[in-house]
Parts: sequence; C-alpha cells; structure tokens
Amino acid sequence: MSDIAIVGAGPAGLLTALRLHQRGITPTLYESVAELRPLGVGVDIKTVGTAELDDLGLLDKFRAVSVDAEDSIFFNGFGQEIYAEKCGVHMGYLHEQRFVHRGTLQMLFYDEVLERLGRDAVVLGARVTGYRQDADGVTLDIEHRDGRREEVRHDAVIAADGIKSAVRRQMHPDQAEPYFSGITMWRGTTLREPFRGGHTILHIGDPAVSSMIVYPIAQDFEGTGLDLINWVVETNGEETIEDWNQIGDITDVIPLYDDVKIPFLDVQQLMRDAREVYLFPLIRHEPLDGWVDGRVVLLGDAAHAMFPRGGNGITQAMIDARVLVEQLATHPDDPHAAFVAYDGIRREIVNRIAVNMQGEGYEVIRRIVAERTDHRPFDDIEQVLPLAEADEIFSRYHALVGSPRPGHDAGEATGFRTWERVGA
Repeated sequence: MSDIAIVGAGPAGLLTALRLHQRGITPTLYESVAELRPLGVGVDIKTVGTAELDDLGLLDKFRAVSVDAEDSIFFNGFGQEIYAEKCGVHMGYLHEQRFVHRGTLQMLFYDEVLERLGRDAVVLGARVTGYRQDADGVTLDIEHRDGRREEVRHDAVIAADGIKSAVRRQMHPDQAEPYFSGITMWRGTTLREPFRGGHTILHIGDPAVSSMIVYPIAQDFEGTGLDLINWVVETNGEETIEDWNQIGDITDVIPLYDDVKIPFLDVQQLMRDAREVYLFPLIRHEPLDGWVDGRVVLLGDAAHAMFPRGGNGITQAMIDARVLVEQLATHPDDPHAAFVAYDGIRREIVNRIAVNMQGEGYEVIRRIVAERTDHRPFDDIEQVLPLAEADEIFSRYHALVGSPRPGHDAGEATGFRTWERVGA
C-alpha cells in the first residue's frame, strides 16, 4: 500500500509524512491554509519527543533552533521555592528535554518534508470537509481556497487535522462537541536577558488564584544577545473561540502576581514587556472510544486533543506517528488492520494522559502547598511537603507520560520506546 493521504500539515501531519517516507511511502498532505507560517508560541519537548526526532535524523537541526532544558523549579504564590528537579540528560535520561517556538518547529518539519518528499507532497489551501469509503479506498471531499470543490481518492487516510478535526466530527458526531473548562490561558513571548543561565523552566503561583509557566525558547534571538522567553498564564475566564492565534490582553491578569517575589525574575514586568499575547480557552475534549473507521484513522490532536500542558500534545503526536507507521509496515496490505493495531497500542494510554492533563499533573504540588499553608508563606517546605512525597508525585507523572525517571520501573507497555530510560 503506497497511496496514503494525510489531512493536516501541522506538526503531527508533517511528522507522520516523514515517518512514512522512512518506510518508502510518499503520502499526500492536504492543508487548509494557503501558506504555512511560523505561528504560535513555545512548546516543551520532553525526552521521548527528542528521541523521536533523533530517530528521524532531525536532532541536529532541532538543537539549532531550540534550548536545552536543565532545571525545572516550582514556586508558590509568594515566589518561595517548593521543589526542583533536573531535566533531560541532566537528570540522567538518554535524550534531552528542549524548549522551542512551536512555529519554528513546524517550519523545520515542513522544510524537511519538502526536501525529502518534494513540493508536490503538500497541497495547500485544500480543506478536507468529509470522506466516503468502500472496500478498496477512501474518497475525500475537498474545498479549495479559490472556491473549487474536488474529490480525491486514496487507499487510506490519516487524519491529523487538529482540535477542530472535520474527520473526527464525521467519525464521532456524538462525541465531537467539546465544552469550556472555565479556565482561560494567556500565552506570550518577551525578549529579555537570560535568567538563571538561560536553561530553566519555572512553575509559579497558587492555583486557586492563577498559575504561570516561564521558559526560554530561543537564545540570542535574531542576534540581539537576548533570550526569547515564553510564558503561559492560566486563570478563570470567559469562554471565547477555540483558536490558537486569538489576540489577548494581559492587563487584568498582571495584578494576580502582586505577591510573587522571585529574586531573578520580575514576572509582572515580563508580561508588560510582551512582544505578543494570545488568548486561548481551555476546552475539554472527552476521550474517544475509537480512532478508526475502516481505512480512516485519527492521529495527534484529532484523536486526543488535550490541554496544552507539559508539551504532551505534540510529544504524544510524535509517538502516534511512529507507532502508526510501524503498524502499517507490519500490515502492508491491510490498512484497517494496521489502524486497529495502532489504536490498541496507543488509545488507552493517551486517553489517560489527556484526562490527567485536564487535572493538574505534577503541578498538583503547588495546590498541595497552598492548601496546607492556608495560602500563606511557609517557613520550612519540608514541614509542608516532604521531599519524599514530592518525589513520589513526580515519579508517577513521568511514568504516566512514557519517561519513567532513571532507576524507576517503566510500568506497562504503552507504545513508548525503551530508549528514553538510562540502561535501556
């Protein structure tokens, strides 16, 4: 089987195309926008994601546009440190954890697809609105930007068309409607001097009030000698459209951080100095009970849209792509069997991760500290959250998302490779 369509040229679709090309298959990608541009803000690529890029031969190019993560530090709503851990190879993993601008990463993948597969592999301005299938293949309905309508035929279809997937809506009409979580996310970037050497991610705030994540996504940005800092703020907000590129106003959020005093970073000034701010409502997409309809399969956000926390959305999409293509190689003449096998390997564990991201993940430690101190400053963190308790929380989380801490049991098989662990 060699005639495969991929719906969507976001990071998930592009990575899937590169994985197929590794196996000698050149797919056709259909993308609704007329021009791909480096939009968005930062993403945190964990060790499992870096391992996937290494296997695709993209590690050096990825390193050139990203920042190595060394430290992850958690603070309460007063700027007091409550926990810290090393990241990536600095903790003992075989691969790095790295920070990068999402748009920069997508364009890296896009350029690589054009180089390896050729320009004809990507059809821009082509929105897939639905599909029909029979025993021999799938017909896609396409609307072009110029108003033309077209039907195209392929042996099989991989839908990586994101959080608003038209394919998912057709496949699961009763499960396609998401709902607002009550939480709004502001995402921005600021150009400034590096803090703590330029390789640290910060987790700040009392979750009952607001939460903030800060990390660098580019060093010596455009030759300025400054770091491009990505920051994300979550708090209760009004429902808006689910659009990654919706412009936001941070004015009302800044006062929520009046009590945060971190010696090396003024977080309020960081927000005031923003180059760009995007507003995004956290929308709950309930886990699907299946990703397969005959010769059509869902992948990435189309399959398991999750809250954009901890870099899990894009990292899980990378793993989806590899597992799916492995199953296509195992079942070369039966795409449905390949898709069902992929679903069996990935869906249950990724659904658990998605549900976990709707909660707090390892960020729960900031809530625990806030509640145990009655939302006041503490004198001794060991008396509030003992190190052993915090370590156990983090060990469980890392195992859940496929990168057990070195020296801990890997747990059940999840479709993750063993190369993420020291000694594997």
